[in-house]
Amino acid sequence: MPASDRPRNLASAKALTFAAHAAFVPIGVVTVLLAPLLPTLSARWSLNYSQAGALFTAQYIASTIATALSGVLVTRWGFRFAMKAGLLVIAASVALLLAGSQMLGIICIAGYGAGLGLSVPAANLLVAEVNPHRRSAALNLLNFSWSAGAVACPFLVAAAAKRHQVQPLLEILAGFLLLVAIGIAAMPSRIVEPVASKVAGGKSPAVHWMQPSLVILAVLFFLYVGTENAFGGWLASYSKSLGTLSPTMALMTPSFFYSALMLGRWVAPLTLRTMDEVRLVQVGLLLSCAGMLGLEGSHSLLTVAVSASAAGLGLSGVYPITIALLSREFGPAASRVGSIMFFVANLGGGCLPWMVGISSNQFGTLKAGLAVPLIGSVAMYVLYLRDWKPDSAEQTQPTA
Repeated sequence: MPASDRPRNLASAKALTFAAHAAFVPIGVVTVLLAPLLPTLSARWSLNYSQAGALFTAQYIASTIATALSGVLVTRWGFRFAMKAGLLVIAASVALLLAGSQMLGIICIAGYGAGLGLSVPAANLLVAEVNPHRRSAALNLLNFSWSAGAVACPFLVAAAAKRHQVQPLLEILAGFLLLVAIGIAAMPSRIVEPVASKVAGGKSPAVHWMQPSLVILAVLFFLYVGTENAFGGWLASYSKSLGTLSPTMALMTPSFFYSALMLGRWVAPLTLRTMDEVRLVQVGLLLSCAGMLGLEGSHSLLTVAVSASAAGLGLSGVYPITIALLSREFGPAASRVGSIMFFVANLGGGCLPWMVGISSNQFGTLKAGLAVPLIGSVAMYVLYLRDWKPDSAEQTQPTA
């Protein structure tokens, strides 16, 4: 690379990373929006556990389909195009979520799921591409911004519900998403993003589809997104079912989980200076299993808070580091393979929360259903016992 190009590329990398962070705060709010809204929607639409769980499936089936489209959009028109398109779809869907009938609400849940499917993979892969020597740290910080939105969401919904102002809250959120999309569209031409999935001559890089790491990564993506959404998505409903917490406090309990996710992702870049990324995930998954087991025996706000926080802290590094491993394993082909990985991840996000609802209906208690994310955490720990080869670039460059 010519020396004269380096400042320009560095400026572009900083600007693009900032744009991804700006998008990920409201995206974090929307991703977990269904969790604190679920008790309200269940009462409003007279839903049982299975029917309520199907709302997650609607969100993530749409997100899965859109994720497949995201890869095409990124390859043809760039990362920012997919991000802008996703943000616009999310904004429209959120604004209309409670504006009409149950059918319109379900369509809107699927709609913002589709918008997430367009924007989230593009933003993650963009940050990985423009930060090649500190992928794990950069992706942990990006997902820290997502966690900030996820933490704020239950508080915002609980406060709005108490004042019967949920619809105005959704309209404000939609307006913020629109502003972020406009900001990304208005970025100056000197900000140049990397070209996705291309090599010399404009050909797509070769992908070795039979390599074992591809299958293992696909299973990890499926399990992680499914586990996080199954646990976080049902936490408010579980807390409400205990009968020992006020309705407002029950709606706020997911914030313990997402606050711990945020804290873990803030601390991870510092931890990665002294600990191998795979080892960090292994320790984290053991902690998440302990937290999920603890929740099964929780009856008070304190025990729910401690258990949810342990689960969130344990899971915090898994997703960013798994994305970093994807980028490291497949190099220039990461955006191409990433479309498949995020597609599989969204399948997990739709399937596992639905399985919680089915299991809870079958056994008559949410405690039975919450065994699903516990099993997911155990399975991820087993998969992370694989001997992952260290990345020399990650080891020789500063991580924060």
